[in-house]
Order: sequence, then structure tokens, then C-alpha cells
Amino acid sequence: MDPKIPDKLYFKIGEVAEIAGVKPHVLRYWESEFSSIRPTKSRSKQRLYRQQDIDLILRLKDLLYNQGFTISGARKQLRSKPLKSSSPAPADPPASGSDEQMALPLERSLDRALLEEIRQDVRRLKKSLDATT
Repeated sequence: MDPKIPDKLYFKIGEVAEIAGVKPHVLRYWESEFSSIRPTKSRSKQRLYRQQDIDLILRLKDLLYNQGFTISGARKQLRSKPLKSSSPAPADPPASGSDEQMALPLERSLDRALLEEIRQDVRRLKKSLDATT
């Protein structure tokens, strides 16, 4: 059974942990063991995962928990049969300018996206509370 994944651009570590059915510390450990799991970090250093990160995490969980692979075996399996990306990878920024200057617009757009998701969550909660009172 595939978990239902909300249609969002970015997911926080707690959301990904819930979707994958693992604890957040497991995700952080997998990040240290698998170089392909690299969530973006917001300016506040919060991990922000994309859909393709979640797809990879779900595949990794299947390899480790269901198929009985070890960490090194799962690493080899992922190298030999990489995930086919359903969405194109984001384009690399142009080479001009410093990395720090280039990262600022990306961080701002990530922060805006995260804020918009928080606003939507607050609105849903308020609507839910209003309906119960």
C-alpha cells in the first residue's frame, strides 16, 4: 500500500517521517549514509524535502525493512537501479555570482513556500475549530 502524499512542494522532516512510517532520527541517519538524500535547508536550518526525496526514502525503507538489505547493500542497489525521477530536477543556477548570493533568492522562495503552507495549515485549523464551536 502506497502512503498518501499531499500535493505540496516541500515537506518538513516530521511530515516525511509520518509518510514513511519512520522516526525523524532515522531520516537524519539515512541522510548521513546516503548522499542522494539531501533535503534543502531553509534559512532557519529546517530540512525541506521534495517529492523525489520522499520517493527515494520510501524505496530505501522498502529495501531495508521489507527486502532485508543492509545499509551497504541498499546503497549498492540504489546505485545500480536509481529511481526514475517523475519530475525534472531543478536546474542549476548560472555560474555567475557567488554561491551565497545565488542561494539568497532560493532561500527566500523556500521561506515563502513554507510560510504559505503554514498559512494554509492555520486556516484549515481555524476552520476546523470554528466548525466545532
